[in-house]
Amino acid sequence: MFPFSIRVAHCDDVADPTPPQDPVGDKTSVASKAISAVKSKVTPGESELRRWRRTFETHAKVVGEDGQKYLDTDDFVNAIAPPQDLSKITRGQYALLFRVADVHRRGRLSFDDFHVFETLLKRPDADYWIAFQYFDVDGSGTIDYDEFKNVFEACLGPEALPFNFDCDWVKLYLGKRDGAHVLGYNEFTQLMKGLQGERLRQAFAHLDSNKDGFITPDQFKRIILELAGHKLSDEVIDRLPTLTTLNPGKGISYSEVIAFYNVIRDMDMVERIIREAVAKSSDGRITASDFLTSASQSTRYALFSPMEASIIFHFASRGGSGASTRLTLLDFAKLLDPRWQAPGVFDRTVEAGQGVGSMGVLSPSKWGSFSQFAKDFSQSAYNFGLGGIAGAFGATMVYPIDLVKTRMQNQRNTVVGEVLYKNSIDCVRKVYRNEGFLGFYRGLGPQLIGVAPEKAIKLTMNDLVRGYATDPETGRITVPWELVAGGTAGASQVVFTNPLEIVKIRLQVQGELAKTQGAKPRGALHIIRSLGLFGLYKGASACLLRDIPFSAIYFPAYNHLKRDVFHEGYNGKKLTFWETLASAAAAGMPAAYFTTPADVIKTRLQVEARKGQSTYNGLVDAGVRIFREEGGRALFKGGLARVLRSSPQFGFTLVAYEYLHEFMPFPWDDKPKRLETQYSLGSSEDISRTRARNALKILLDVHSDIGRRAVGAHAPAEQPRRVLV
Repeated sequence: MFPFSIRVAHCDDVADPTPPQDPVGDKTSVASKAISAVKSKVTPGESELRRWRRTFETHAKVVGEDGQKYLDTDDFVNAIAPPQDLSKITRGQYALLFRVADVHRRGRLSFDDFHVFETLLKRPDADYWIAFQYFDVDGSGTIDYDEFKNVFEACLGPEALPFNFDCDWVKLYLGKRDGAHVLGYNEFTQLMKGLQGERLRQAFAHLDSNKDGFITPDQFKRIILELAGHKLSDEVIDRLPTLTTLNPGKGISYSEVIAFYNVIRDMDMVERIIREAVAKSSDGRITASDFLTSASQSTRYALFSPMEASIIFHFASRGGSGASTRLTLLDFAKLLDPRWQAPGVFDRTVEAGQGVGSMGVLSPSKWGSFSQFAKDFSQSAYNFGLGGIAGAFGATMVYPIDLVKTRMQNQRNTVVGEVLYKNSIDCVRKVYRNEGFLGFYRGLGPQLIGVAPEKAIKLTMNDLVRGYATDPETGRITVPWELVAGGTAGASQVVFTNPLEIVKIRLQVQGELAKTQGAKPRGALHIIRSLGLFGLYKGASACLLRDIPFSAIYFPAYNHLKRDVFHEGYNGKKLTFWETLASAAAAGMPAAYFTTPADVIKTRLQVEARKGQSTYNGLVDAGVRIFREEGGRALFKGGLARVLRSSPQFGFTLVAYEYLHEFMPFPWDDKPKRLETQYSLGSSEDISRTRARNALKILLDVHSDIGRRAVGAHAPAEQPRRVLV
């Protein structure tokens, strides 16, 4: 417990426009000593102090007679309230915390006051501690019957449901006689934790006038609005009276009211179980039975009853509420997210699995207008440009490895004097010795020219097929369709890659031709003219044989590594640079190695045969003759170099592609709407803001409208400079 008490204003009291001044010359007041004690005992690191100072200086606009800056109520709310709160707590209600922070009762906060309040929020129990200070009117460190009753009644308001302070529940905490027992801090926390349950019981008994054990749907809605209106979305609030349809009869029973209250009270656990059950589901949908099964596996005891599960599915469903109803994660959004709003006609989006890049799911409804078509065309051009930049970056990073791989694959073991390189390392040494550093980049020009359409068409086709095969509500796609999407992407790129590959390969082997035969190097244009249009597609069948399985392996592996190994999207997680690079690189390893035979055959078909070397009559002939003449190991020549090239190349390419989208976003990009709640974002939020909001939630358990009537909406963050006199 802190060595000081905070005297606060309560509920709807209006602050005195002329707050009392500190006694003149009282430099060592009790409050000042308390502040000094707190600052000396709990001093955060320098970086945190700087952050607090920066926040204070950014928002403080009130200037006192001493020339120092201060925070008034509006400034304090702007400084302490989260910029995007996913609860229904209004910014005006954050002013209640100002009344706790204003130790001197001056109506303004100095930096020292703000420093103390931020330090208070660092307490692990800051939420309950602030609520305790709110009720501890006399600052004695304890709360007696009168304090609890007076503060509570002031918070309820004249139209609230009545609360009997002479009930047995209150007497159990505070004794049978007024003043016979007082609550310390720890006892107070338990009282507040059970307060809503007692209020619910009393409210039901009060409204059940004929004592038949039922209340009307409107009465049920009144109870929930007063006790938990800030925890529910407008959609759920509008549907509250429909709870009576679960068990048609006289009305809503106490059992149903308690069951609904239990669901709201344990909403974070509800969300956790739903997310885990959906993640395990094969199609991204779950039933009430699936929910109960997941709950039994997640908790030691049965946390939720069948009635509570039925209530969850009733308010999450779009009509039916039977046990067989299968719902997606987004169906539960209206129940889990208090700020949920009904989506528009074309706003139905997915929770996960957007494929590679930022294309998202392309549904037929997106093509319903010319403006939408123009937008999609513009985004395709945007993705095409970024894909070209990313592809060029990835190709440049690994091009020396690709050159070594090509020369190793083209080396014929059966021709005497043609074995120039013992292994890949020997090849690197000889290229550098004979051709210099630039020799590693022979043929890079055509590679960079062709890599833009290659990467763009590959990424676009993969996303396009995945989009049409993806469930628009769950974001799930079956493995066969993932393979089809990847294979289609690989096939479509051959129209660009085959001409690129044949020109690049012939440029890459010119260095060794000059060494062995004294041939004069030729440029890319000479090679293109000599080959002709049809010659540029020589070996296309082998290129298809390589690229289709490569992409069919690579893209599903990449997406599953991100999702299943690094848990991208789980509770809003975003992958780090290294996690993305590791996913892209690891996916390229099996894809590159297992397609090496096709790459060897393609290389042999596309390289111009020298005198004495075997020539091949097509794909099958090349494969058979290589196997017969050089053995099975020859089909995997350059396999290691191919892994070393393809794995980092695709790693660098996709990392560059995703970061380019992040740093140069498409101007009209529709970000996919995900289920983001305090549960999913809590780990990334500033803990002091979390505790500040939780403290307000404890006070709102007394009444959902506490703080609204007196404070109202606050002014914008930017306000003119003011001077206090």
